[in-house]
Amino acid sequence: MRHAVLAGGVGAARYLQGAVEAFDPADVAAIVNVADDVTLHGLRVCPDLDTCTYTLAGANDPQRGWGLLNESFHAMDSLGRYGGIDWFSLGDQDLGTHLYRTQRLAEGATLTEVTAEISAAWGIRAALLPVSDDPIETRVTLAGGEEVGFQEYFVRLAHAVEVSSVRFLGVEQARPTAAALAAIESAETLVIAPSNPLVSIQPVLCVPGVESAVRSRRSRNVAVSPIIGGRALKGPADRMMRELGEQATVVGIARRYQDLAATLVIDEADSEYTDEIEDLGMQVIAAPTIMSAPGIARALAETCHRAGQAGASR
Repeated sequence: MRHAVLAGGVGAARYLQGAVEAFDPADVAAIVNVADDVTLHGLRVCPDLDTCTYTLAGANDPQRGWGLLNESFHAMDSLGRYGGIDWFSLGDQDLGTHLYRTQRLAEGATLTEVTAEISAAWGIRAALLPVSDDPIETRVTLAGGEEVGFQEYFVRLAHAVEVSSVRFLGVEQARPTAAALAAIESAETLVIAPSNPLVSIQPVLCVPGVESAVRSRRSRNVAVSPIIGGRALKGPADRMMRELGEQATVVGIARRYQDLAATLVIDEADSEYTDEIEDLGMQVIAAPTIMSAPGIARALAETCHRAGQAGASR
């Protein structure tokens, strides 16, 4: 494997889009967060896997960053008419993915197998690998003391409420898949994508055996900061970090990843923090990281890969 990515969310999907343009897609693998997965209306929904799938297929909605282009929501409209749970919008086309996944899981297929089938149907050559085939659930405790599922926090409450803690239900019993571990161990370069470090990357690392596998190859690992100028481009990563007592800057990201990656890629807007990050024992590369166009994502992937190769020779 040439280029592997710890992935979750829109930032990771956009990075992967650049990676498959920079390298042979068959040499790219994503180890994807599954703790955001949820069962709704009897259907198994895997938001991070689906966002990566639709993005790599060129079928995603670029404005929202998730879901399918030219989607309709007639089924959700009908559900709302009956007073059903409609705060998590599943598009009419998107429903087909969840129907198929749920059917195959009920037939005994693993999530890894089903994901490969869905990827193949979309013509995706990169490997999208759930970090585990076992169920893991991100649970968020709100400042008022109530604990909710991640999708309730993120979608129903529009991540507009303060958080006091996060935990990953079932992670201690979960096992990493052989494919996910093999991708981590064999990659020339392993990249920690610009994803929310608390709820996209941490649940991947918390699966027993994953963090140690990542740590053991630190010199060839590269992290990309999801924080630019003290803010997350999308989602609540910056607010969650502050609410949980962490510094919501590239320095805070460096402190999270300093034992896992030898290099941190930061946006040029944050180059003033270079010395402070280097004091933590990380190499720093300042580059454009706002992936507003595929060409920027490709250049970012190439930068990360060169950094990983340079790290291997140090």
